[in-house]
Amino acid sequence: MTIFEKGIALREAYGKAIVELGKNNKNIYVVDCDIGKSCKTLDFIQECPDQHINVGIAEQNAAGVAAGLATCGKIPFVTTYAVFGSMRMLEQIRQEACYPHLNVKVACSHGGFTPANDGASHQGIEDYGIYRTIPNMTVLAPSDYEQAYQLVKKTAEIDGPVYIRFTRDAVPCIYKEGTNFEIGKGVVLMEGDDITIISSGDVLSIAYNAAEELRDKGISTRLIDMHTIKPLDKDLVLKAARETKGIITVEDHTIINGLGSAVCEVVAENGGCKVKRMGIQDRFGESAPYSHLLKKNGVSIEDIVQAAIEVIQ
Repeated sequence: MTIFEKGIALREAYGKAIVELGKNNKNIYVVDCDIGKSCKTLDFIQECPDQHINVGIAEQNAAGVAAGLATCGKIPFVTTYAVFGSMRMLEQIRQEACYPHLNVKVACSHGGFTPANDGASHQGIEDYGIYRTIPNMTVLAPSDYEQAYQLVKKTAEIDGPVYIRFTRDAVPCIYKEGTNFEIGKGVVLMEGDDITIISSGDVLSIAYNAAEELRDKGISTRLIDMHTIKPLDKDLVLKAARETKGIITVEDHTIINGLGSAVCEVVAENGGCKVKRMGIQDRFGESAPYSHLLKKNGVSIEDIVQAAIEVIQ
């Protein structure tokens, strides 16, 4: 498998998928928070105008409108930025969507450090950690364009609340067109016996390249794409804990309550290997280039390779 040089922003995949869903199913609705251009719903407005509601910059209202639509048999996708979708309307999603188990989807762009120069106020670095604590919520962090496109389609098929995160900036393409994914099941991209790297989202490509470098050094490396944060693929995690000497998690999210924490919980409860969490440290972001922000938090090919060597030793 090859990571292509050309990258595509995951929000582009959402824009394409939601139009196809809306044209094929009149119950698909988009509830916008006045950022359709940024979140790629302008084509949906043109193609499915009667299925689009723009509530303005009012995320809490958007959650309530979506919950109301869901009670009428509609499948609403609340669309906004990750930082607002996970915090500003958290209470409404918890009380009005998750508690009654309504079929509300929260589709958020600008996840993690991909807003980069927009600064800390627009960098949603706590989003899926927040949502994975809420009962009845499914949490998805797709890693490339094709996976994001396919998972949006899958999101519409399952009943119940779903949070799915996209990137603002382009990220490398990993999967071939038509690749099938299953919500709740991770993807093993490489097999190995020495060390396991578990990653998701926009930094999977960095983890992939680090795994390749480790293999070049003679270190047998297993790489897992854990695109579903909740429900976590516990069987795959435990298999890695049994069969390799250690696990490294890599994410564009705070290491507190994110993918790394979820993996640690599974390993700690069942007994297993050492787990090293790599991601955004316990600090806010800042205005800077995306790669600089990741490197400052220890998320780079070199950092992952060094961490793997240390875990094995």
